[in-house]
Amino acid sequence: MTPLCIHSTRWVGHLLHFSTLSVASIVFTRRLTCSALSYTIEEHGSSYTTNYSLYLKDKSGIVSPFHDIPLLADTEKNIYNMVVEIPKWTNAKMEISTKDAMNPIKQDMKKGQVRFVQNVFPYKGYIWNYGAIPQTWEDPRLIDEYTGQKGDGDPIDVIEIGNKVSFRGEIMQIKVLGIMALIDEGETDWKVIAIDVKDPIAPKLKDVADIHKIMPGLLEATYNWFRNYKIPGGSPPNKFAFEGEAKNSEFANKIIIETHEQWKKLVNKEIDNNKMACENVSVMESPYLIDRETANNVTESLPECGTPARVPDDVDKMYYLTDVQKEIFHPNEKS
Repeated sequence: MTPLCIHSTRWVGHLLHFSTLSVASIVFTRRLTCSALSYTIEEHGSSYTTNYSLYLKDKSGIVSPFHDIPLLADTEKNIYNMVVEIPKWTNAKMEISTKDAMNPIKQDMKKGQVRFVQNVFPYKGYIWNYGAIPQTWEDPRLIDEYTGQKGDGDPIDVIEIGNKVSFRGEIMQIKVLGIMALIDEGETDWKVIAIDVKDPIAPKLKDVADIHKIMPGLLEATYNWFRNYKIPGGSPPNKFAFEGEAKNSEFANKIIIETHEQWKKLVNKEIDNNKMACENVSVMESPYLIDRETANNVTESLPECGTPARVPDDVDKMYYLTDVQKEIFHPNEKS
């Protein structure tokens, strides 16, 4: 019998509904909730390999987490949806694939190998739940007025700072608190700071000033994490706009809306696009709209869900950076 994706069962205790397992298809599914919407996930291949992919589904089949999940879960309260790509404390660099039809979550690649982030003391893996806000896009043709750099061509990133350890593929409703402007290898890479609206401390957090009071040290740790995480691989420290300062929620909402407008131009084919996969089943005015049968057929030839591959031994290694390593490239930058 084909191995089941038993690696996903560790998250069952965090779900709002019980998981179901389809033995016939050998696909692990998990019920997700998004306001009035409900989603499951469908995994193919083996985690931590190049053939792994995770698709989101609604009651009619495959949907795109890039294009079909709504930007807002609650328009009156300004609550956004977040697609969780990487659960807190994990190292596998998973992301929405913008170039594959229906945009599955896959593991990022570097030099032909699946990518893991390295641990820079004192941090283990990602120190928050990490993901993207759907129906946003950082246009790589446009120079951002705040960073002076072009967009990175991806949905806008979001870190969720609550207590819960999420799971890959969860659709979480978030309150936006602020934003950082990372400049990653010469590209604008906004990092929205948010919290799960169901988190016990969410009512106490409204802006970045509240994070400093209630979660002291977290924003400083976030700055250091993003600045230093590539150094063990031989890259220089990342740079930031605003000297790494986290801007407030009003500013963050402005940037989200701007990237939502950029996404609209992409999905409505108002710009030249020969790289991005814009197929969707719900954006009615989009030239990329496809029928449900076509969408569901994207997984037809994919491998069944298999046993996760062994994680490389060095993924658990802790790297200790000297002051020289931290400062050698940009000695005058805030640390």
